[in-house]
Amino acid sequence: MEKDSVTLNDAKEHGLTEDEFNQIQNILGRVPNSTELGIFSAMWSEHCSYKNSILKLKTLPTKSDKLLAQAGEENAGAMDIGDGLAVVFKIESHNHPTAVEPYQGAATGVGGIMRDIFTMGARPITSLNSLRFGEPSEPRNKYLLSRAVKGIGDYGNALGIAVGGGELFIHPTFTKNPLVNAMTVGIAKHDQMASASTSGKVGHKVYIVGATTGRDGIHGASFASKDLSKESEEKRSAVQVGDPFMEKLLMEASLEAIQKKVLVGIQDMGAAGISCATSEMSAKGKTGMDVDLDKVPLRESGMNAYEIMLSESQERMLVVPVEGKEKELSEIFHKWGLASVEIGTVTGDGMIRIRKDGKLKAEIPAESLVLGGGAPRYVREEKRPAYLDQVQTFLESSLPEISLDEAHSDLPKFLASWNLSSRRPIYEQYDTEVGLVKVVPPGEDGGLVRIPETKKGIAIATDCNSRYTYLDPYQGAAWAVCESARNVASTGAAPYGVTNNLNFGNPYIPENYYVFSECVRGLGDACRYMGLPVTGGNVSFYNESPEGPVFPTPTIGMVGLIDDVSRGLHTYPKTSDKSGLSLFLVGHFDPSVSGSEYLSVFHKLDTGKIPNFSLEKEKDTIDTLLSLHKAGIISSAKDLSLGGILVALAKIAIQGELGLNADLSVLQTSGRRIDSLLFGETGASFIISAKTTDGSKIKEEFEKKGLTAYAIGGFSETKELNLILKEGKTNWKIPDLTFRFEEGLAGTFS
Repeated sequence: MEKDSVTLNDAKEHGLTEDEFNQIQNILGRVPNSTELGIFSAMWSEHCSYKNSILKLKTLPTKSDKLLAQAGEENAGAMDIGDGLAVVFKIESHNHPTAVEPYQGAATGVGGIMRDIFTMGARPITSLNSLRFGEPSEPRNKYLLSRAVKGIGDYGNALGIAVGGGELFIHPTFTKNPLVNAMTVGIAKHDQMASASTSGKVGHKVYIVGATTGRDGIHGASFASKDLSKESEEKRSAVQVGDPFMEKLLMEASLEAIQKKVLVGIQDMGAAGISCATSEMSAKGKTGMDVDLDKVPLRESGMNAYEIMLSESQERMLVVPVEGKEKELSEIFHKWGLASVEIGTVTGDGMIRIRKDGKLKAEIPAESLVLGGGAPRYVREEKRPAYLDQVQTFLESSLPEISLDEAHSDLPKFLASWNLSSRRPIYEQYDTEVGLVKVVPPGEDGGLVRIPETKKGIAIATDCNSRYTYLDPYQGAAWAVCESARNVASTGAAPYGVTNNLNFGNPYIPENYYVFSECVRGLGDACRYMGLPVTGGNVSFYNESPEGPVFPTPTIGMVGLIDDVSRGLHTYPKTSDKSGLSLFLVGHFDPSVSGSEYLSVFHKLDTGKIPNFSLEKEKDTIDTLLSLHKAGIISSAKDLSLGGILVALAKIAIQGELGLNADLSVLQTSGRRIDSLLFGETGASFIISAKTTDGSKIKEEFEKKGLTAYAIGGFSETKELNLILKEGKTNWKIPDLTFRFEEGLAGTFS
């Protein structure tokens, strides 16, 4: 056993409290040595232990008869989609690493989430990313965003996984602390799925496979559990370095080993590296492990036990092979040009024992290190922030009313703004064609990909209006669930399951913890009402700089299921003859400028109540839309959200290269202002296209649910967007709107 002296000050430098240090001593029955302290500090960090969030997360709905893995049980969520297939999906963050080294930070975030999927025996088929950055007009923000996007693209493209969608939200609050949330979706056969467990197989060997171990990423888990500061710029050693070509080999070798059933268990070495993999696999299997670090393949000389245990070098797995199939395992990995080295044995006493240079360097109960075991669990003090009452006092009537002429000039400017402009400069850097799975591409409301060798498809979306959750944490988080569901439904797919990435500030600040708690409550209530299980996810605290926390961002990742991808919907009708089609506004249209993107862009205000919101109306709108689609009535669907109805109409025209005639005078109810009508935001609403002759059927079905359906226009041969209001008529040339829409982000990546 190491003889070095570890003190309370050492523990505090590792991010542990005095109470936690005392708890460790009680667990061990002695003072830990430096290697043990490092292991505890990583495993009990916020990033690994979820110590300040787990009790709140346990309130989320996680039950469903479609679940094949309960939330938190495995590396990712898995749901039965019929025909012996499962959809496996998860979202995770790499925020702090991206703030320090954006290319590798974002790239390794993609690599990590990919490994979570294929370690379960699922082949990744598509990925998404949800991004938050400061305004790219500032050089540092432009650098962070452009390098992060390149890192995501380079890693994913080299790995050969198609990007199917995503989102970008830009606001000054993310200037020094950007958010990069990466989501991956894979498909597995039920009988070819793997577990991150030793499965109680005492005496089985433990192997490390894949890349060698270096000093990159040491303290990555604890680094992600602290506020960003000036010193963070010096923490580049805490940012991992990825090799996507190595990951491609690792993916193919791992999937082959799983399919040939030579594995008992397999675990990615992400945060906390070998420390995490050994303890989590052991605790899950109710076993221990005896590991010899002298056998671990190293890429750097002179590494000690502390460094090897905490290294977060990428593209590595810990594997327990079936007894008697060790040689077959090694042959598979060697065939793919990868190392496969026996480093230990599964033991029966629940202890993790780490040896190096013939000496025992650490001896810790596995259960004491893991989430749900001995790791601490807290509920922090909550205090409602004073600003939440202040923003509620905003009134639309305090703004000057606009004329139709002003609305005419506002639309092109609005389409060129940061959060509404085309994301083409981003997604064109990603391979969207690889695997031939794309049905509905990035750039529309939701993505849709085909499941290879079937007719089925998986719809995908990531959503969160960070301004809404800032203005109203509970309703804003519930809104994010519903918006994600709307975006999935707009492809013709039924919402199926949820993963989430909860991005917040320092949880020890009562106001921050209140916002976090309310967002979790809103997320849970919305998922329960919509009948959607939360299959897992990620919590990222400490997203703040000396200027304060970022806007709270509970990102929702959602998957949907459609039985026949040939019936997938786009935001515009694909039929060549549109003469018999009309546009209908359906749902519950109740727009408001308060809390909107329009208010932020044109009045520089992030304030007000968010639009009126009803879970009942959201669900009824989606259910009715999908019912009509199943009946073959709907030709296209576009969700109304950021920017309002005029922006939605413009995007239909731009993306479909279509002329539109829109008469919105029927929507001009008493007291509704032009800015609120055209640019105000609303929930539970879609613009759909359908045969004009089906208008009465559409109206009947929505009115059954207490909703509305208005015929608001149709398509034209002229490349114009024509608008009629009670005040008169106006129009825009579609090529002119397209130019403004496409130019918004173009200079950011030049």
